Amino acid sequence: MSFTGTATYVATEDLAVAVNAAVTLQRPLLVKGEPGTGKTVLAQEVADALGLPLIAWHIKSTTKAQHGLYEYDAVSRLRDSQLGDARVQDIRNYIKRGRMWDAFTTGGGAVLLIDEVDKADIEFPNDLLLELDRMEFHVHETGETVRAATRPVVIITSNNEKELPDAFLRRCFFHYIKFPDQDTMRQIIDVHFPDIKAELVRDALGVFYEVREAPGLKKKPSTSELLDWIKLLMADDVSAEALRAHDVKSVLPPLHGALLKNEQDVHLLQRLAFLAKRERR
Repeated sequence: MSFTGTATYVATEDLAVAVNAAVTLQRPLLVKGEPGTGKTVLAQEVADALGLPLIAWHIKSTTKAQHGLYEYDAVSRLRDSQLGDARVQDIRNYIKRGRMWDAFTTGGGAVLLIDEVDKADIEFPNDLLLELDRMEFHVHETGETVRAATRPVVIITSNNEKELPDAFLRRCFFHYIKFPDQDTMRQIIDVHFPDIKAELVRDALGVFYEVREAPGLKKKPSTSELLDWIKLLMADDVSAEALRAHDVKSVLPPLHGALLKNEQDVHLLQRLAFLAKRERR
């Protein structure tokens, strides 16, 4: 079964091709793009489309590659031995499975999401090369080898916060999710708000893309922020006419806190509006 998107996720043709190519090649799919363009959600949608469970491993700055395989809790075993607990006789009681272990041993396969891989140390991707290639790893404490009976679909996301090693990149199929154009964005809005008025969509998109195109903006609003903003516009019953009256070049849009997430960008748009007003005088 190939991936073409789902009822709740609009996948462009090039994204669908990338997902299916990665599945065919049995290589990890490395997905990059602006924050809020649906990279993380993609894994859940691929899992739903392929009828597989999703196993998500969300990476933090302190995450090590070993955490994805397993962790051995020697401290708990020492404490239990001092208390005379019979569990200490079996070391397996103190081994905690990681997300990759779960993905390797899920019957029938799974979708493994390694989310925001660039948050971890620069050596983190290299430390996973062997396991991702061979789909197996050794548990030193028990002497067993954990091997994937069915190779999981691996989706790795990155926000481009740091460069990834060449050896890691060679083993991935790469796709960059471009920011949606207005036609694609209309499809996304229709999926989330099927009853929305076409006039509101038209004018909301006009304001949204004007904000994104403002020169010097520190953080451009993303797709997820647009959806939040539209949800607020609908909840407050803001009309298309009211949006047209709020020209970004002269005044901030209503409920702009859903789109602008730092004071520098708010002040920037206010200053641009002030300068535009002065030029018209």
